[in-house]
Amino acid sequence: MESSLLAQLEALEAHHRSSLEALGFDAPSFARLAEQALARHQPRQVLGRVEPPAAEDLASLPAAGSAAHGRLVELGEQALRGGHCALVVLAGGMATRMGGVVKALVEAVPGQSFLELRLAEQRTLERRFGVAPPLWLMTSDATDGPIRQALGDRLDGERVAVFRQSVALRLTAQGDLWRDASGAPSPYAPGHGDLPEALQQSGLLQRFLARGGRWLTLTNLDNLGAWLDPTVVGWQAAQGEILSCEVVERRATDRGGVPMRWEGRPVVLEEFRLSEPSLAAASPVFNTNSFHVSARQLAALRAQWTYFAVDKQVDDAQVLQLERLLGELTSFLPTRFLTVPRTGPSSRFLPVKDAAELEARRAEIEAALRARGVLP
Repeated sequence: MESSLLAQLEALEAHHRSSLEALGFDAPSFARLAEQALARHQPRQVLGRVEPPAAEDLASLPAAGSAAHGRLVELGEQALRGGHCALVVLAGGMATRMGGVVKALVEAVPGQSFLELRLAEQRTLERRFGVAPPLWLMTSDATDGPIRQALGDRLDGERVAVFRQSVALRLTAQGDLWRDASGAPSPYAPGHGDLPEALQQSGLLQRFLARGGRWLTLTNLDNLGAWLDPTVVGWQAAQGEILSCEVVERRATDRGGVPMRWEGRPVVLEEFRLSEPSLAAASPVFNTNSFHVSARQLAALRAQWTYFAVDKQVDDAQVLQLERLLGELTSFLPTRFLTVPRTGPSSRFLPVKDAAELEARRAEIEAALRARGVLP
């Protein structure tokens, strides 16, 4: 299958090949990935012992007003004043359920988009601590241009920076190159698991480390609950070289990453990787896709990522996409789960997937932003 797909890629028209190469697309590497992801001998389910997280895998923040809480706030404020933290936002998504627009530019609260609110958060922290924590956005081919245009001269490459993730091509169910109605190949962004490699290649991480940077918070653009809260920053600083994954109390309707134990260590596994659906319900918590990681560890990470073949509907056709997931970081780095609030003004999990959810959640989002001083 690899040689067949590779031949199809090499036979692409010159203008398609040049535009893909300009985006960093490598045909031989992609053909090898496709073969691995589609091979029958590579099951999507993990093998070995899978069980709910143990009590020692789950941590909670100390009660507000307690001495322990005060110590974490102090640690966090020191880290923010020292310029030791950066916020990395996944901004490659198109809001297909909102009409196919760039989600970063969708109005989250009256008059302000998700992107503008992230910038407002940064200004709020700068006023409070005298230092603006870097805001870096991972874009895709679809979102890079519009986001750059919206940022304008605020995009200085350090305080506010964008870096683009890789590009892949959609395949048929048989593993051949799929073409759209016009006969062109169909590019897409292959998932937020691109972030570690894309960030390494951008040079941002190395420069951040060189000027004393220590911690990164990684989160979804549309989850305005996750931010550089001093208490959470302090908690991460107190943990040392460990990956922290934010989790919330699980609800029956939750679908996605499941915090589990796999062969005795904490990991996040997508539901489709579990051999029994009931295993997901056995976990008391749900993954928010917000992580805190040592910048040094992420810069040094060299990992063999897993690509999954995912069925998608495009232009009334059934296609395959090869995708990788950021939660697989937990398979490479020592991990602990941090349980954070799901409701109320202190909620750190306010995801928005479509217009109806945005409308239903807008009051919560505004309350959270007011509580931290981003909105008046």
